[in-house]
Amino acid sequence: MTLPHPNTDQISLPIVLGVLGDPTRLAIVRYLASKEGVALNCSQFLDLGSKTNLSYHLAKLREAGVTRAEVVGTNRMITLRRADLDARFPGLLDSVIAAAGDDPALPAVGGHDIELPA
Repeated sequence: MTLPHPNTDQISLPIVLGVLGDPTRLAIVRYLASKEGVALNCSQFLDLGSKTNLSYHLAKLREAGVTRAEVVGTNRMITLRRADLDARFPGLLDSVIAAAGDDPALPAVGGHDIELPA
């Protein structure tokens, strides 16, 4: 099974900004950025809510072109599409992640192992 993803040139700034405007989705992106290059299983984000709610947020991120989801058996492995986002909107992702920083309004993901980029 292959999930649909927009091509790099189809990624739209208003859609990306709208998707990143949600605290749960921004927390997911911040966590993915802290684990750069590592595909994470959906279960890594279960502390953000129910499976149904999480599935909704991950789908929105994928449809916007912010993440890539690959089906591996019964799992969905999630990665950040940093190269595509940087090619389309240079510096945007780093700026958003830096601005989110340690924002206490964002839900916690994965306990206390988030390492923010310097």
